[in-house]
Amino acid sequence: MSGYREQYDSFLGRLRQARMDAGLTQEEVARRLGKPQSFVSKCESGERRVDVIELIRFAGIYEKTLDFFVS
Repeated sequence: MSGYREQYDSFLGRLRQARMDAGLTQEEVARRLGKPQSFVSKCESGERRVDVIELIRFAGIYEKTLDFFVS
C-alpha cells in the first residue's frame, strides 16, 4: 500500500470519528451541508474526494480544527 493511500485512509478514519464524536448521523450532517446523505457516505468511504472547502465545512460542524483531520 502506498504511503499516500495510508495517509488518506487515516484521514477518512478521522473524518468518520469526528462525526461520531459529535454524536451526529450521516443524515444530520448532510442536512447541515445541504447535501444528500450519500454525499457524506461517499466522503467517509473515500469514494468521493473531500476538497478543502468541504473539509472546512465538516470541521465547523464537528467543532474540530483542520489539524485534527490532517495531522
